[in-house]
Amino acid sequence: MIQKYPSALLESAVNEFAKLPGIGRKTALRLVLHSLKRSPEEVTNFGQTIINLRNNVKYCSVCHNICDDEICCICNDPGRDASTVCVVENIKEVMAIENTAQFKGLYHVLGGIISPMEGIGPADLEIESLVGRVKSGIVKEVILALSTTMEGDTTNFYIYRKLSGSDVRISVIARGVSIGDEIEYTDEITLGRSIVNRTAFNDSFRT
Repeated sequence: MIQKYPSALLESAVNEFAKLPGIGRKTALRLVLHSLKRSPEEVTNFGQTIINLRNNVKYCSVCHNICDDEICCICNDPGRDASTVCVVENIKEVMAIENTAQFKGLYHVLGGIISPMEGIGPADLEIESLVGRVKSGIVKEVILALSTTMEGDTTNFYIYRKLSGSDVRISVIARGVSIGDEIEYTDEITLGRSIVNRTAFNDSFRT
């Protein structure tokens, strides 16, 4: 049944909210109606915050994490172990791993994973910049912390092959994270143990 709206402005707002991931049209309508109950100043502040985010957010020139400056606070932290780099799919995984308080190294955000079905290949990801970081000689271990899906494993193997000629240890998070699980939805205790109990990547072929 096609929903009829009493206002074209209302319908337009619902259409925009419904474009957000996980937001259906009913939820979008509730959000729009809630916005109408807020003061004009509150709605303006909300909208301006989103505009400021989109226009002014930066990506770390080292790890590609979201930040406010050229280099993110994690890469700038002298207390972090620069010799260990954890490779993740996106910013959400950085936040998830940071919440475990079990990892004190740096990160490298790929910006996705290899997925031929979605037209995403290695050239679309921040893999070459990872290779460049390894070639600098500072990095001694690369931890592959991608989701345990077919696409994640494919990306792991591609990176392993790209780095296999370098003098760096390549490890993968322990399979405390179930096959097919997304990293961002894994509980903090399981994720933390998976980081601590990581194994050499080539050993993962035998599991």
